[in-house]
Amino acid sequence: MSTTVRLHPHAAGRLIERGVVEAEVIATVTDGERFQAKFERIGFRRNFAFDDVWRGRQYATKQVEAYAVEDDDSWLVITVIARFF
Repeated sequence: MSTTVRLHPHAAGRLIERGVVEAEVIATVTDGERFQAKFERIGFRRNFAFDDVWRGRQYATKQVEAYAVEDDDSWLVITVIARFF
């Protein structure tokens, strides 16, 4: 499987509001933990050093989860979730 990663318009539209950049999504899919998700999707999870403020609170770590489907020779990321801790 190729490691080409594409973002569905839904996922791309949610990046800013969820505090994630495209490079983090790509790194999560290519290098993150892989797990089975609902609706025959594959989830990817990766922690990033954050050490910054998000919505008025200081956090050390940002965890990015990307939910994707295989599409031809690439991953199509359907949605992205971020957790800060």
